[in-house]
Amino acid sequence: MSSNRKNVIIYFLTFVLFSSFLQESQAFPQRYKFVVKEARYKRLCSSKNILTVNGKFPGPTLYAYRGDTVLVDVINKGKENITIHWHGVKLPRNPWSDGPEYVTQCPIKPGNNFSQKIIFSDEEGTLWWHAHSDWSRATVHGAIIIYPRPGSPYPFPKPYAEVPIILGEWWKEDVRVVFERFVRTGGQPNDSDAYTINGQPGDLYPCSKSGTFQLNVLHGKSYLFRMMNVAINEILFFAIKNHKLTVVGTDASYTKPLTRDYVAISPGQTLDILFFANQDPDYYYMAARPYVSAAIVSFDKSTTTGLVKYSGFRGPFSSQPPLLPFLPLFNDTSAAVNFSGSLRSLVSEDHSIDVPIKVNKRIKSTISINAFPCPNNKCEGPNGTRLAASMNNITFVKPSLDILEAYYYKIRGIFGDKFPKHPPFVFNYTTDILPLELEISKRGTQVRKIRYNSTVEVVFQGRNLVAGIDHPMHLHGYSFYVVGWGLGNFNKTKDPQSYNLVDPPRRNTVAVPKNGWTTIRFRANNPGVWLMHCHLERHLTWGMNAVFIVRNGKKNEEKILPPPPDMPPC
Repeated sequence: MSSNRKNVIIYFLTFVLFSSFLQESQAFPQRYKFVVKEARYKRLCSSKNILTVNGKFPGPTLYAYRGDTVLVDVINKGKENITIHWHGVKLPRNPWSDGPEYVTQCPIKPGNNFSQKIIFSDEEGTLWWHAHSDWSRATVHGAIIIYPRPGSPYPFPKPYAEVPIILGEWWKEDVRVVFERFVRTGGQPNDSDAYTINGQPGDLYPCSKSGTFQLNVLHGKSYLFRMMNVAINEILFFAIKNHKLTVVGTDASYTKPLTRDYVAISPGQTLDILFFANQDPDYYYMAARPYVSAAIVSFDKSTTTGLVKYSGFRGPFSSQPPLLPFLPLFNDTSAAVNFSGSLRSLVSEDHSIDVPIKVNKRIKSTISINAFPCPNNKCEGPNGTRLAASMNNITFVKPSLDILEAYYYKIRGIFGDKFPKHPPFVFNYTTDILPLELEISKRGTQVRKIRYNSTVEVVFQGRNLVAGIDHPMHLHGYSFYVVGWGLGNFNKTKDPQSYNLVDPPRRNTVAVPKNGWTTIRFRANNPGVWLMHCHLERHLTWGMNAVFIVRNGKKNEEKILPPPPDMPPC
C-alpha cells in the first residue's frame, strides 16, 4: 500500500472518530452541581444561617436552550432532608426528576446525592427551581432561563440586557422554626418580616439601605425583566415609578404584549416583562407589596423596594423624600384579577397553540380552607380548631413511600384512586354564612387516573369556608390553557359560553379568585405521576393537594421512562 493511500485512510478514520466525538459531545447534556448547605446571611439588622444552594441566596441560575437536556447533581450537605423541583418544566416521560416529596421521590437525606435529568421540551422564557420539602423553598430557590433555539429570535425586539427580578420573603428567625411552630399549633404561620427583591429587603426596612437592589440603566435602552414570585405565602403587586411595564411572556410561554402601570404575580408564577428606560435621568423606585383578599388573615403589610438609576446621574433623588410607584391596595381584587384576566397567548406562525376544543375528561374540584376539631380546643385555628385545607373535601396526607414508585412497581396500600371528579357536596359555595359542619374534610391519599392523550378540563371552585381567599393552583408536568374565570359559583350551562378558546394564556400556575372559579384545559400526553396543589405554602402544608396519574400510552415513546439508578430511598 502506498504511503499516500495510508495517509488518506488515517485521515479518513481520524475524521470519522473526531466527528463521532463531536456529535457525542454536542448531544451530551450540560451538567450543574447543586450543593445544598448552610450559609450565613445578614438582613434586617441581624444575621442567621439559612439553607442555600452553592452558598448563594437566591441560588444559581440554570440556563438552557429550548429542547435541551440538563443534568443536575444535587448533593445534600445540609442538616435536613431536601428535594428540588423544576417548576414549570414538563420533563416529558420523566416524573422521576420532578421533585415533590413523597409524590415522585423520597427526600434526599443529609449526606446523600441524587442526579436529576431535566428534559426541556417546548418551554421558552422564564421558569424557576425550588425545594419541594416543607418550607425549605423560602431560601432554596433560583431562576431557570430557557432561550429560543440557537438562530431563533425572540418574538419582540431584542432587549439591550436581561435582568432577573426575584420577589421573595424573609423571616428574622429560622424559617424551620416558623414552620414547626405553625404545624404544632394548628393556626396561621408567623408573618414574614420583609419582602425582598433579589434577596434584598430594600431601604424602607431598618439596616437594609446599603443592600438595596439597584439596577443601572442607559437612557433609551430596553431591558427584559425575568420576574418570578418565590414568596411563600403572598401574591404581590409590582411597579416602577413613572415607567410602564410590558408583559411579553408568562410561565415560559409568549403572550401578546400587555402594557400596564403595575403587574400582579402569584407565588409560583413567572413573567417576562419589557422595561423601557425612557424617562428623565434620575433615580426611580421599584416596589412590591402584597395582595391579600381574605380580611381575617394576618399578613406582612410592608413594601420592598429597589432602585433604577440612570447612567450618568449623580445627584440625589429629584424629589425628597423619593416617591414610591402607585400600587393597588392590598385587598384590591379587581386590580389583581383584571391584570391576570387581560393576558392572551401570542399565537403566531412560529408560536402556535393547541387549545383542546372537545373535552373527554371533566373534573370539577372545590378548593377550600377547612378546620378539624382539636383536643380540648387548644389549637390556634378558629374556636380552638386545627386549620386544614382540601380539594373536593379531601385533605391530602403524605404517604410513607412516594406515589410514583408505588404506581410504577405496583405496590399496594400506598394510595387510593378515588379522588372525586365532582365535589361530594353541592351548596352555595361562596355565600357569607355556611354551616360549621361543612368545615370538616376527610383525610386521605387519593389520586385521579387519566387515560393517555385525553383532553382534560378542570374547573377550580373557591369556597368561603373558614376564609375565602385567592388560590394560586399549580399543576406539575404540564402547561395548561386558562380558558375562563369568574366570581361566584361556576354555572356549567352559562359560563362555558364565554370561554376563550382562541388565544387563552398558557400557564402552569393560575390564581383562582376569592370566592370565584377558574377553568383550565390541557391534553394529557405526558405519562406519569403529577402533583396539583395550591402554591401558598401554608395551604400546601394543610393539604390542598391532589395527584393525577396519567397512564402510559400504547407506544414506547408514550410510556414512563425507567427510574434512574440513584433514586433516594425512603
